Amino acid sequence: MGLTLAEKIIKDHLVSGEITRGHEIALKIDQTLTQDATGTMAFLEFEAMGIPRVRTELSVAYVDHNMLQEGFENADDHRYLQSAAKKHGIYFSRPGNGICHQVHLERFGRPGKTLLGSDSHTPTAGGLGMLAIGAGGLDVAVAMAGGPYYLTMPRIVRVNLTGTLQPFVSAKDIALEMLRILTVKGGVGAIIEWGGDGARALTVPERATITNMGAELGATCSLFPSDARTLEYLAAQGRAGDYVPLEPDSDAAYDETIEIDLTQLPSLIACPHSPDHVVDVLTLTGTKVDQVCIGSCTNSSLADLEKTAALLKGKQVHPDVSLAISPGSRQVLTMLAESGALADLLAAGARILECACGPCIGMGFAPNSDAVSLRTFNRNFRGRCGTENAGVYLVSPEVAVAAAIFGTIRHPRDLGAMPAIELPRVFCVDDSQVLEPADPAAAEFVQIMRGPNIGPVPTASPLADLLAAPVLLKTGDNVTTDQIMPAGAKVLPFRSNIPKLAHFCFESTDRTFADRARAAGSGIIVGGDNYGQGSSREHAALVPLYLGIRAVIARSFARIHAANLVNAGILPLTFTDGNDYDAVARDDSVTLSSIHDGLAGGRVMATIQKPGGDSTIIPLTCSLTQRQQAILLAGGLLAFTKQEAAK
Repeated sequence: MGLTLAEKIIKDHLVSGEITRGHEIALKIDQTLTQDATGTMAFLEFEAMGIPRVRTELSVAYVDHNMLQEGFENADDHRYLQSAAKKHGIYFSRPGNGICHQVHLERFGRPGKTLLGSDSHTPTAGGLGMLAIGAGGLDVAVAMAGGPYYLTMPRIVRVNLTGTLQPFVSAKDIALEMLRILTVKGGVGAIIEWGGDGARALTVPERATITNMGAELGATCSLFPSDARTLEYLAAQGRAGDYVPLEPDSDAAYDETIEIDLTQLPSLIACPHSPDHVVDVLTLTGTKVDQVCIGSCTNSSLADLEKTAALLKGKQVHPDVSLAISPGSRQVLTMLAESGALADLLAAGARILECACGPCIGMGFAPNSDAVSLRTFNRNFRGRCGTENAGVYLVSPEVAVAAAIFGTIRHPRDLGAMPAIELPRVFCVDDSQVLEPADPAAAEFVQIMRGPNIGPVPTASPLADLLAAPVLLKTGDNVTTDQIMPAGAKVLPFRSNIPKLAHFCFESTDRTFADRARAAGSGIIVGGDNYGQGSSREHAALVPLYLGIRAVIARSFARIHAANLVNAGILPLTFTDGNDYDAVARDDSVTLSSIHDGLAGGRVMATIQKPGGDSTIIPLTCSLTQRQQAILLAGGLLAFTKQEAAK
C-alpha cells in the first residue's frame, strides 16, 4: 500500500514512534516561526533552557501582531525579540515587513520540509507542500533547541476537488465549504490532504488561503502537493532551487474522502460568531454593511489585492461603508504601488493599513456599535474585532468588494464582468528588512535588551497525587482561546507580563473570574466540547496557571490547547460519560484522588461536593501519553526539559 503525502514527509522526519493512527510520534523540525504576540514568551522559554543557539535549519521571528505602539510595551518587546534573535541565530523580520505566514510563504517555505510555528495559522505553508503545524510557544522553543515535536499520529482526510470555479467564486469559498461540511471541530486529530484536477488548477496563494483556514477546522495541518504550480510560484520568488516535486502514491489509503465539485460551489459567507456558520451569500442579500476589511494572512496576497483593486477601479466605496485594506507583506504593497493598483484602491476610498495582522487580531480598525463587518479573515469570534456587539462575517475578496460598493450584502456577480488579472512572472524581491543573526563568534557579545514589561515565565509545581479545589468557572461548547485570554489593542501589549495579563483572563465570560481565582488560591475549570479552539496562544494556559488553575475538565479539547495545558503543568481531563458535564456546577468542590495511578491507568475518579453537602463520584478519562504524564509529574514541559537535560 502506498503512502499519502503527509505520510511521506512524516516518514522522512520520524525521530521515534510508528506511523500508526492514534500512536505518539516525534518529528524532526526543520524550520520554526514565531511572531511577537507569542514569540516573546517562546524566546523567554528558549533562554530558560540555557542553549546558546538554535539547532534548526532555519528559525524566523516576525513582528506583525503588536504593531500599535501606544506605550513603550510593544516597542520594548520588539527590541527584545530583535536582540535575542541576533544572539541566538534567528532571522528577524522587522515591523512592517509583513504578516508571518505571507512572508514565510514568499521567502522561506520549502516543499517537503517541516515547520512548527507559535501561531495556529502556521499550516498556511501547507499550500507549498510543507508539513506546517501550529503549536504553543514552549513546543516551538523546544524545537528551536533541537528537540523533536511530539504529537499523536493524525488520521488523514483526502479532499478531491473536481470541476472549475465559476466567476466570482474563489478559494475562500472552498475553505468555507469545508467548514460547512466538517464544522470547527470536524478536523480535530486530522491532516487534510487536497487533490484532484480542481486542486491542480489552484495557484499557491489560492492553496494557502485554503490551508490557512484549515486551522478553523481544528485540523493538525493541511497539505497540497508540490507540483508545476508550486515551481511557478517559487520561480517567481527567485527560489526555483527550493522546489521538490511531491505527490501522494496512487494507491495511498485515506481514513476519509470528501468530494467537492467546484462547478457547483456558490459564493459563501460565514455568519457571526463562528467560522462554520456558513450560508449562501444570496440568503443575506440586502443586509446593510457598515465596515469591510480585506487582507489578513488568509487573503492578502498580491493576487487577492490586484483582484480587489481591479474590481474597485473607477468605482467609489459606499458612503455608509468604511473599507480597509491590509497588504500581507511589503513585497505585496510595493508591487501594488508599481502596478498602479494602489492608486486605484486609494481613488475608490479605501484606507490602507500596515502590512500586519491589524483588525484580524483586534489591533485597530474596530467597527462601530452594532456594526455589520465583512472581513476576508479566518475568525469571527464574538468581540475579537474589538467591538463586543458587532457582527463579523467571513467572506471572499469578491463578496467584500461588492458589499463595499453597494453598502449591502450582494452577490459579487452584480459587479459586472470579472476583470482579468495578470500577475508578473517575476516578483519584487527585497529581503533588506529581514535581519540576519550574528555569527556564532560574535553572538556572545550581543546584549539582549529587556524592558520593564518583560516578566518571568510562570512555572507549575510537580503534579500532586491529590487535588481538592473549587470549580471557579463552567463554560459551554467551543470556548475559544480569545475568550480565555483576549487579544486586541488593550491586552496584547502585556503578552510578556503574565501578572498584568491575568487581569483580563476570561474577561468576556466572567469579569469576576480573575479576582475569584486569586482569592481561592487554586481552582478547576469545567468546559464543554472543543474547549480551547482557535489561536495557539499558550497564554490561555499560562495565565490560568498563574491564577491557580490546576485542572481543566471538559467534554473534549482542541488539539493545541490540550497540549499547552500539559506543557504548562495543568491536568486536562475529559468526562468519561458526557452527561456527567451536567452534574458539575460552578462553586462545587472537586477532589481528584490517586492522580498518579490515574495517569498511568487512563482514569481519575472525581468526588463532586455540592455547596449544600450532597456528593457524587464520577469517572474522568485521562488520555495522555507516557511522555505527557512525565511532563505533568515534573511540573510542566520546561521543568521536564531541564530534568531530561540533567540526565
